[in-house]
Amino acid sequence: MATWKARVAPALKLLFDRDGKKAAAAEFIKSFNKEEVEKEIDEKKTELEPKVLEVYEASPPEIKHLVKERKSAKIAKKYSTPVTKFLEELVKIEFPGAQAVSEGVAKSNVTLVSGPIIVLFDKIATFLPKEEPKVEEAPAVTEEATREVEVEAEKKEETETSEKVEETKTEETSEAAAPEAPKEETKAEEPKTEETKTEEPAKQ
Repeated sequence: MATWKARVAPALKLLFDRDGKKAAAAEFIKSFNKEEVEKEIDEKKTELEPKVLEVYEASPPEIKHLVKERKSAKIAKKYSTPVTKFLEELVKIEFPGAQAVSEGVAKSNVTLVSGPIIVLFDKIATFLPKEEPKVEEAPAVTEEATREVEVEAEKKEETETSEKVEETKTEETSEAAAPEAPKEETKAEEPKTEETKTEEPAKQ
């Protein structure tokens, strides 16, 4: 067991951490005092607030995303450049913990030192004004939508009018066909008149 700790373990560390960045990050994280940094930030909040807001507003969208909408416990390597620059700006305004974290990133990388960076970002988020919940407004009726409604109404009126015209025509046709029945009866009675006329000479 003593041989493993003395020889094998160090050899494995060198194999998987040839550039020493993981070891440097681990050492920095152990020395980073989260409670002390947070306490110092809270004590200087009034003094830091305008400076933090200025730096934050001037930062790129990637930083704003990490500060406000970050979901992962680790910061991806793709954010290395903006995070490094943002830490440098925090150092300029003497933001507590920024100097130590910036040096830790320089010795390792952003991903390996994610924990301390996130501590600073979480405290920066407390300086930001709270956003009021957005009230969803009803979509305004556009001129095009109004025109469509009018066209639909006109089509409906035309359909109803044509239906009424068809009904009127049907009624007129029925009324016109009804008087034809008596004519047939009159025609049927005409031969009786002729018979009467032919019988008159016989009485003389």
